[in-house]
Amino acid sequence: MSIWRIGLALFCCACLALAPALAQARAGSSYGGRGSSFGSRGTRTWEYNGAQPLNRSLAPPPSRPNFAPGSPAPAYGGSFFQRHPFLTGVAGGLFGSWLFGHAANAEGAGGGAGAFFGTLLWLAIIGLVIWFVVRRFRAGTFANGWPTAGPAAFRGRSAGAASAPAGRFRGRDVNFADADLQAFQRLHSAIQYAWSSGDLGQMRRLMTPEMLSYFSEELSRNTSRGLRNIVSNVELLKGELTEAWEEGDLQYATALLRWRAVDYMLRLGAPPGDRNSVVSGDPRSPSEFEEVWTFVRRRGGDWLLSAIQQV
Repeated sequence: MSIWRIGLALFCCACLALAPALAQARAGSSYGGRGSSFGSRGTRTWEYNGAQPLNRSLAPPPSRPNFAPGSPAPAYGGSFFQRHPFLTGVAGGLFGSWLFGHAANAEGAGGGAGAFFGTLLWLAIIGLVIWFVVRRFRAGTFANGWPTAGPAAFRGRSAGAASAPAGRFRGRDVNFADADLQAFQRLHSAIQYAWSSGDLGQMRRLMTPEMLSYFSEELSRNTSRGLRNIVSNVELLKGELTEAWEEGDLQYATALLRWRAVDYMLRLGAPPGDRNSVVSGDPRSPSEFEEVWTFVRRRGGDWLLSAIQQV
């Protein structure tokens, strides 16, 4: 009985300690297998648009009073355990110490059915409290959804108003021409190939300085590990414009992109044809990916990539 209680205490403490990591678990993207979302979307950076909230951005987070009652919470906060790491640690410590202490007392007193059922009762109470807190925070964060996507590729429509908090400036919804949608497709393909070749000079002409810094950081990380991410044979399967808006002389467009590409990690310096040079992925079979990309431009200028969100 003592071993069972100690094991249960360790399991509960581990769940509390690992809660932030579990909340961030996502499928790998085409950029080195990192399933993160990063960049800025102007005044709509922290709006919930149906994709993974941005977890890296230079855009300042909005203050809570600017959000209408019942609107989604800012995405930068993460889960309850991420927003309150100190409280998480204290709660885990107190909970673990209580279980260990109770187990020790019960062992010293010879155990007994009373101590066993008392432990179960306390576990049930604590479980209900945790369930209630998680339910409350999830209800506040994911109450609003986003408009469903239509079947046509790159349908031009503005669909951001439904998920927006009331009483806050978020730009003026607009629509773009087919030429702009074709530009998004070319930009997507060019960025994939520039990333695969590690060409920072080319990427500088295709994305904002903020996005360039994130890509440069990832390239440096791969190089330091002796790896290179190869992305080739890029084929766009679907592109749907989900939001388009203006903020002064800046124009933004967000698109849901689904594509197929050969994506694998290669060990640098390995001889050509060496089977052991492929660290992950398959250089012979393509994989499918789905992400939400946001583009920005000065009125009349060229489009640049400003954000990527996982789906």
